[in-house]
Amino acid sequence: MIKFILILLIPFALFGSKILSYNIYDRTDRVDVMITFDTPYKGTIKQNSSNSKIIIKLEDANIESSKLKRLSSKFLHSLTITPMAGFTQIVANIPKSVQLKASKTSDAYGLRLRFTNKSVKKSQETKKTAQNPLQALPTKKDDENSQSYIIVIFILLIGIGVLIYLRKKVIPKQTGNQVNAWSFKENQGESQIPNNGENVTIRFQKIIDSQNSVVMLDFGEQSFLVLMGNSNILLEKYTDNKPTSQEDFETILQNRHQELDQFLQVEEKPKEPIQAYKERAASIMYENQA
Repeated sequence: MIKFILILLIPFALFGSKILSYNIYDRTDRVDVMITFDTPYKGTIKQNSSNSKIIIKLEDANIESSKLKRLSSKFLHSLTITPMAGFTQIVANIPKSVQLKASKTSDAYGLRLRFTNKSVKKSQETKKTAQNPLQALPTKKDDENSQSYIIVIFILLIGIGVLIYLRKKVIPKQTGNQVNAWSFKENQGESQIPNNGENVTIRFQKIIDSQNSVVMLDFGEQSFLVLMGNSNILLEKYTDNKPTSQEDFETILQNRHQELDQFLQVEEKPKEPIQAYKERAASIMYENQA
């Protein structure tokens, strides 16, 4: 029984797949030739081409009789299918600008021969590149990208360091010519200079000792006489009759000399008479030099 089955299968092994039919589909951009087999085609496809012909050999495939088909297509002029010993030969007459691409179906029961222009693939790639121009740009390797990022970060760090240095060295620091509004103690209770976002400007200044000085501050339309040092004490407010010269300021200080001494004596510890005399003499010398 087994020998009988093997004898029946010998013709199929010898002749391979049989071509049942073929169909030609003429499109505007290609010509497709669809060949159908009776069994899944597992043979080898060989191709030779010349200036105007493409010869395809389908090994282990057979057809009952020769077939000839003429077309008026710009991709395929004629197609001849001829049975040969052990294979089937397909001859396609084509223009020089046409190429062939053969592919099987997923179940191997069919074979597609597609005839298209050689420039189609190139034009499609050009169109794709035009739609996405970034694809045409050369790309760097990962190592080169990493090095570029490191260089950029290093340059940024240097720039930040230079900016910090320039800010400290070039931008002038806020000095005594222009100060923010402060809170001062007044003779009776607490008083505060109003702060409306404006700056307080020093009009006159007189150094009393190493730790204290008397200043005349201008803020808006008012002027303030302040004892500045260990504690900031507001001595007087001026809206009208403000001192306009250094002499006027010195006159105010002389008139309030006793009051200033009392404030300083409260802040400082009692001193020996000789030490007090030395400091008073130094103050008089400084005033004469000024």
